[in-house]
Amino acid sequence: QVQLVESGGGLVQAGGSLRLSCAASGRTFSSYAMGWFRQAPGKEREFVAAITWSGGSTYYADSVKGRFVISRDSAKNMVYLQMNSLRPEDTATYCCAAVRVLRRVGVPQDYDYWGQGTQVTVSS
Repeated sequence: QVQLVESGGGLVQAGGSLRLSCAASGRTFSSYAMGWFRQAPGKEREFVAAITWSGGSTYYADSVKGRFVISRDSAKNMVYLQMNSLRPEDTATYCCAAVRVLRRVGVPQDYDYWGQGTQVTVSS
């Protein structure tokens, strides 16, 4: 069992930065791959980024590549999403998710555990 709690969201101007954190509980956290997804009102849940259990591989949606960086500190049971050069279209609720076996990084149905999310609002 893995429980996830996100933090770090807020209101930021376009061009600014935010760092989201995802705190995980569960002694097997280090064996899970982690992902970040986002959902804006009236839109489908969208893949943002993912990282393997070892941290050796990372994956990004084209829309955030070069602006966002996913990382993890398994010793602290934490996953981070550094978001730079934010745009109004990045406005959404951001959720972290855990999956035991990472096969399809961008498919939310494949993930086993989800946090409640943290709101990110980017003003123009």
